[in-house]
Amino acid sequence: MKNYRLLIQYDGTRYDGWQRQRNTDNTIQGKIEAVLSKRVGKPVQISGASRTDAGVHARGQVANVKLEFEVNELVLKDYLNKYLPEDIEIVDIKACSNRFHSRLNSGNKTYTYRISTDKGKHIFMRKYVYELGDKLDISKMKEAANYLVGEHDFQGFCSKKMKKSSIRKLEKIDFVEKGGILKITYVGSGFLYHMVRILTGTLIEVGLGSRDPKSIIEILEKKERSLAGYLAPAKGLCLEKVNYQ
Repeated sequence: MKNYRLLIQYDGTRYDGWQRQRNTDNTIQGKIEAVLSKRVGKPVQISGASRTDAGVHARGQVANVKLEFEVNELVLKDYLNKYLPEDIEIVDIKACSNRFHSRLNSGNKTYTYRISTDKGKHIFMRKYVYELGDKLDISKMKEAANYLVGEHDFQGFCSKKMKKSSIRKLEKIDFVEKGGILKITYVGSGFLYHMVRILTGTLIEVGLGSRDPKSIIEILEKKERSLAGYLAPAKGLCLEKVNYQ
């Protein structure tokens, strides 16, 4: 068996998320597997580093696939890009160790969330920015973010009850505002279901003045989803990078 590592980017607007599902063939994983299976003449399954939700984008998704024979990476990449939809691209393919697994071997992940803080329409960014249209107090948001950085139980920032541990480590949260768009960058060891979008909704409420920065402490202590902020729309979220040791 030969193992291959894929670097993938996609516009998730019209898809039902990354992960293959029984009730729909409209997923990123499903689309790639269908084209790849046709190329090798038998069903093939790929493993992705992050199960991005419906409507979420990626610039740096990583996956791996094991094939029974050796392939020319460049030829395979060109074939996949020829037959995949125009909003999914295989950026790179490289042979790797058979022990490599895109999810199990991943280190930290970097996500960004973009918010429009002015009244402009941002026509060419409209599918990738949450049009909030209100000014935010970024200093207050940074104060709240300080309580989130570190290793915590993030159950209160998750949309479903975790059967396994909900403890995660957030290494940093950065804020950059330019041209009426606020970009929040999250770097962490892993993220729970809807975690980044709930964190963002909570920080937005802080920035709007409807929530005190110190409310983060109570959410972390009580671990109740009802105490956290709203679920920010999917389209502002993008998986930027997956790091490996």
